Amino acid sequence: MSWVLVFLGFSLLIILHELGHFVAAKATGMRVERFFLFFPPKLVSVKRGETEYGIGAIPAGGFVKITGMNPDEELPPEIEGRGYYHQPVWKRVVVIGAGPAVNIVLAFLILFVLALGASDVNQRVGEVVPGSPAAAVLKPGDRILAVDGNSHPNADRPTRLTRFARRVASHECAGKQVDGCRAATPVTLRVRRDGRVRTISARPVYDTAIGRTRVGFSYGQVPADLGVGGSAERAADVLWLVTSRTVTVFANILDPERRKQVSGIVGVSDFAHQTIAFGAREALTLLAVVSLSLGLINLFPFLPLDGGHIFWSLVEKVRGHPVSFRVMERAGAIGFVLVIMLFFIGLSNDIGRLTGDGFNVR
Repeated sequence: MSWVLVFLGFSLLIILHELGHFVAAKATGMRVERFFLFFPPKLVSVKRGETEYGIGAIPAGGFVKITGMNPDEELPPEIEGRGYYHQPVWKRVVVIGAGPAVNIVLAFLILFVLALGASDVNQRVGEVVPGSPAAAVLKPGDRILAVDGNSHPNADRPTRLTRFARRVASHECAGKQVDGCRAATPVTLRVRRDGRVRTISARPVYDTAIGRTRVGFSYGQVPADLGVGGSAERAADVLWLVTSRTVTVFANILDPERRKQVSGIVGVSDFAHQTIAFGAREALTLLAVVSLSLGLINLFPFLPLDGGHIFWSLVEKVRGHPVSFRVMERAGAIGFVLVIMLFFIGLSNDIGRLTGDGFNVR
């Protein structure tokens, strides 16, 4: 069932992206010939007015075909005035930019709604894993005050809890890091229980699922109560974080370590499948991030990406006259090479994950 949800989620992003182009083209008076989910060969279609709506056989995207997308194309007089390259630059930019804009706005709305009902972790023990080292020494409600004598009083709560986890992880197994092996030295925890401060110790175990040693408990949660303004700010912060990291990855695509972060459709699908197993919030968060990434990547200024069309429209505006389609085709080779390079890097990483340990998000 989760694979069906992954497919439907990706299809939704594609439909909404292309719908943005479609609605903007219709609103600005352009002639739309086709609106398809997925690529040909055609499986099914129906024509309504001047537009053919259909579904293709190759589930790798979608497209909107607007009349006159080739500036050298000869159009019949009756439709010539509604062709893409017969429109002013601002209309072309609006139509092409509408697709990525829909993805970016959708990402913000999803993150905003999630932030409205968000919870923040506190320093109290929430759940204790049965049979773990924590089960022998901790109880739900215990407040973790310090780890190995370090309380990090000047850090905010998320930073403090992250540092606590790192200190636990610093207690490594003496031998090979295998699932369940115990750390060479115990970790010391200072906790408050029933108003009294206690010092306890536990020997962490290595967990291959998270790639580090752990004691075996999760922190409790309290409502964040961000309000509308705070939720919008948190959503914007996540948008900026994903945007900056996306740009950084592709700006350093020749760096082997950066290349490892690129995933193809197989890898993203597998990660989405595993994420859905966690719950609706995690799945919606991933959907927002993928939607944002789809919008950002499409804005890169290379043909055949949307950003390439916007770039050449703006060049035409600056020059005062259209750019030769032959010039755009030659320059578009850069974009084609980029897309192919990303495809093969993502495919290579996917193969490594499928034949290796996978994403290990569990």
